[in-house]
Amino acid sequence: MTHEQYVKDLMDRARAAQSVIEGYSQKQVDDLCASIVYNATRPDFATELAEFAVRESGMGRADHKYGKIMTKSKGAYRDMKNERSVGLIDVDNERGMMKFAKPMGVISALVPVTNCEATPIVKAVSAVKTRNAIIMAPHPRTKETNVMVIDNIRSTLKKFGAPEDLVIAVDPAQVSIETSNLLMAQSDFVLATGGSGMVKAAYSSGTPAIGVGVGNAVVVVDGTTPLSEVADKIMRSKTFDHATSCSAENSCIVHEGIYEEFIVELQKTGAKIIRDQSADKDKLVNTIWVDGHLNRDIVAQPPEKIGALAGFKDAADYKYYVVEETGIGSDYPLSGEKLSVVMTLYKYKRFEDAIDMVNDIMEYQGLGHSCGIHTSDDSKVLLLSKNVKASRIMVNQPQCLANSGAWTNGMPMTMSLGCSTWGGNSVSHNVNWKDLLNYTYVSKEIASSEPSDEELFDTHIIEANA
Repeated sequence: MTHEQYVKDLMDRARAAQSVIEGYSQKQVDDLCASIVYNATRPDFATELAEFAVRESGMGRADHKYGKIMTKSKGAYRDMKNERSVGLIDVDNERGMMKFAKPMGVISALVPVTNCEATPIVKAVSAVKTRNAIIMAPHPRTKETNVMVIDNIRSTLKKFGAPEDLVIAVDPAQVSIETSNLLMAQSDFVLATGGSGMVKAAYSSGTPAIGVGVGNAVVVVDGTTPLSEVADKIMRSKTFDHATSCSAENSCIVHEGIYEEFIVELQKTGAKIIRDQSADKDKLVNTIWVDGHLNRDIVAQPPEKIGALAGFKDAADYKYYVVEETGIGSDYPLSGEKLSVVMTLYKYKRFEDAIDMVNDIMEYQGLGHSCGIHTSDDSKVLLLSKNVKASRIMVNQPQCLANSGAWTNGMPMTMSLGCSTWGGNSVSHNVNWKDLLNYTYVSKEIASSEPSDEELFDTHIIEANA
């Protein structure tokens, strides 16, 4: 069967299923969503899925992937529970307005290799909540994981008498760039999570799309909060799932007054500190990048493997690597995204210098994605927020554990982070189920609300223009 015929058949199946759920009530939709997440987060299945994902992808940690499945899936459902997504969802009598929520149709979803375990669950429950059908196209390295998780979801749909083809996995034998491109071109909407090439393809498909940008998270440490706590948060975030997350700290900018003290605290959490101008630094750089490209053999790998590849005899003694750097840009690859348990360390003198460094690092890679700060000074939070091109800023939080939503903050739970036009995206927020709805606005005539000039314009404007 050709790719064209295969994709046509998938689209026909998905459209037939979507036509059925389009007639579902809010209660029917909500019961399905609850059941999908409940069954996908059963401990036995979540454990099996996490372990399988690690084996197939060769990336990350099963215990951390288990935590990701539990947190992001349940969190996404928590955020949509009791929210209306069917029919009339808002009435504004004063303005004579009504708002109706309607499905988009068939969603094509791109699933990244780094987060192949939780992403399909979150995207599937978001599609069902909005009465859409969804077809998941995985990365070739995790095509069986994609089938495994979606088979679980389809069994839940079948149990409740809903069309199984509301959620479809691309057959492993058909996984290819060509299949993904055809899906994107023929669907009604594209939900793309993955590398920059994949996202660019989504936006170029001719179909309305939401994609995400490149991550290269930077955090500032000013020394006004306990350094031991800051170091622990950074370690937990940087080492989570062996840094599969694009939100993991890639660079840390530390005030010069507490720089050496902070290094000691990082060492206490299991960091191997690699000083600037050292032979170890050259070894690590040459291991992470090969011919100017990120080495696939180090992406989301255990620290001992990366250390062994770099020739470190003490590779088994550390949880992650922290490398000193002074430069930013293409001549200093450590200032970019590393997708590994390696973090770059910078020093700053004035806080304004730290802001400039954050912007310079993100301008090189990761513009629009995220940054963070560890401080007790709210004025610094405001100054940073006003002056950086980041879509989200985490304050006193572990970056990758907080950016995409956590039980301890108010960010919506997601597996897809919009990066604004700065990062080549159409949205700035954490992408969620609300992004998969079409709306119909109904307007009724009301009494005139036209103001006089005296009511509309302030007195000083009228006088200045007299």
